[in-house]
Amino acid sequence: MTRTLKTTRLSVFPLPGALLFPGMHLPLHIFEPRYRAMVSDAMARDRRIGMVQPRPQMSPNTGAASDEPAPLFDLGCVGRIAEVEAMDDGRYNLVLEGVALFRIVRELDVTTQFRQVEAELIEAAADETLSLGARAALEMESRRFAEAQGYAVDWDAVARLDDEALVNGIAQIAPFDSAAKQALLEAPGIEIRADLIVQLMQFFGRHDGDERVTLQ
Repeated sequence: MTRTLKTTRLSVFPLPGALLFPGMHLPLHIFEPRYRAMVSDAMARDRRIGMVQPRPQMSPNTGAASDEPAPLFDLGCVGRIAEVEAMDDGRYNLVLEGVALFRIVRELDVTTQFRQVEAELIEAAADETLSLGARAALEMESRRFAEAQGYAVDWDAVARLDDEALVNGIAQIAPFDSAAKQALLEAPGIEIRADLIVQLMQFFGRHDGDERVTLQ
């Protein structure tokens, strides 16, 4: 069970395919001027940045990508800047630590280069665990998927992860499309998220090499 904590103002970084979960870490390289301004602003305030995916946006007339700012998915995660490296040319290397999920109430009309929203912070559920069967199925399918993709994985280190770190870590790094990633973020609990990861690995594994394979 989750509940809303409070409503807050957030600067957001819309980045396709990038997920962050509470308690997890996300490294970022910031080079666009608007997002460099966002980082500078965050460092001067509370070090918070809202990670959220943009929705795919197509022109209704041509089917081509629109130049308008893409609408945002409703659910994202607040990250606190845990590590920052400011480079001489204005770029930043960051590590965000996930603090809390949030749901966007509305996008704000602002004069800043970066986008801001009013959002409801969501209290995390109590620590969750997987059933033995769900953990075994996830580890087995992950091994198959990693081998098929040619990934080198330290499976001994994976085995030492707790259930939440394992499930949410896979959800963050797995090479799925934005819709699949968002479905993982919105999954209500790690058991359902783990089952969805297994299904996605099987789906994308079967379609490996197909052009423009997406989850609708």
